[in-house]
Amino acid sequence: MSEDLELRAAAGFVDPVVAAELPGLRLDWVIVEGRVRPSPPEVKRRLEELSDRYRGASVVAMRTKPIPHAYRAFFHQIGLDPDITRIPSEQAALGRLLEGRFSSRDLVRDALLIALVETGVPVWALDADLVHPAGLGIRATVAGDRLGKDTSGPVLAPGRLVVADRRCIHALLFGDVAPRHLPTSRSGRITLFAVAVDGVPAIHVEEALWVCAESLRTA
Repeated sequence: MSEDLELRAAAGFVDPVVAAELPGLRLDWVIVEGRVRPSPPEVKRRLEELSDRYRGASVVAMRTKPIPHAYRAFFHQIGLDPDITRIPSEQAALGRLLEGRFSSRDLVRDALLIALVETGVPVWALDADLVHPAGLGIRATVAGDRLGKDTSGPVLAPGRLVVADRRCIHALLFGDVAPRHLPTSRSGRITLFAVAVDGVPAIHVEEALWVCAESLRTA
């Protein structure tokens, strides 16, 4: 990891009750400059190179590798069937098989995809202006919680795992981000966060954030 990114990366909080039930669950976050825009040629070429790595046999075999296996085990632990609700890396691989390649969407989504495919660790992006300066963490919802910073967001059932800060819930864990919290073409800074589970080494989490940040800095 570059020194600059390492100095700014931070470990998010995990609610003590959640941490006791799910040891090894962690969230790291970092703020980088960036906004939604078309990807430059360098990023598109990287997607093409990564597309060549993923073919039918390699996608089937990937679930036996340590990092995908760790996420699959975690999904089982929280009551999700990973053959139905796929872990992020398998979902990306399936998308590549269905489309025939990793298609470029925009710089932010492409950077997130590159980080995921390179490391197996999922990364998400938020508009940094909507994130509390104290940063992000993981907790369970309580009665009355909503997804997003305003009262128009959907009410969430108690006990769901979410990514939140002191003010609001930004995303469901391994799920949807509040639409109004996503980066846009008007964003100046982006908060990247990566979620790891038991069995995923810290160095892979750091690498995922670094890869994503470097892709955003390419433009």
